[in-house]
Amino acid sequence: MTAVLIADDDPVVRDVVRRYLERDGLSVLEAADGTETLAALSDERRSVDLAVLDVMMPEPDGIAVCRAVRRGRRPDLPIILLTALGDEHDRVLGLESGADDYVVKPFSPRELALRVSSVLRRATPTPPATAPVYSDGAVVVRVHSRSVSVDNVPVDLTAREFALLCFFLQHPHRVFTRSQLLAEVWGWDFGDFSTVTVHVKRLRAKLGDHHRIETVWGRGYAWARDGDLGVPV
Repeated sequence: MTAVLIADDDPVVRDVVRRYLERDGLSVLEAADGTETLAALSDERRSVDLAVLDVMMPEPDGIAVCRAVRRGRRPDLPIILLTALGDEHDRVLGLESGADDYVVKPFSPRELALRVSSVLRRATPTPPATAPVYSDGAVVVRVHSRSVSVDNVPVDLTAREFALLCFFLQHPHRVFTRSQLLAEVWGWDFGDFSTVTVHVKRLRAKLGDHHRIETVWGRGYAWARDGDLGVPV
């Protein structure tokens, strides 16, 4: 059974979220602070498929835990941040720490459950039968194993970063607005465009000089294949 870890120092929040996720057939683990969270994620007897982390929980806070996970043995673990901080700078900081998504408090438990479902779905995509491998220059993506390499060196991507890279490689040269990328990659009809901006930034950094994500000013982003001078506009 798919397991989700809810880390929040408010037992009421944990209880409400747990009940909604269990209705969706998920197994739920709970943690009240960052120390309990890291212990649960490192416990090899438990298999956690996604973590929901409160940014403001007792030390280490959600952002510190997120960064630790990305540096650890589960760098691709899907993570959703819960934050009471609505300022764009704070949301961007959370995304730049490696989170796949965030939900601002106060939130609808049903909305959070839908976000969990969306992130889990993207984390375990159905491999296309006719295209198990995408490649462009030094970048190679193996869909079945969810692995990415650049110049034969493995690169760790989060679930959203992996989905975004696959989408770009499936649609080279096509320009997509941030709104379109939210719909196609995140499955959202609405959302904060900074989510896309930060994920593009993270993907570019991880692929280094071999990324082909071009910014088409006033329109969006496009992947220019290796050797191309640019994206036609």
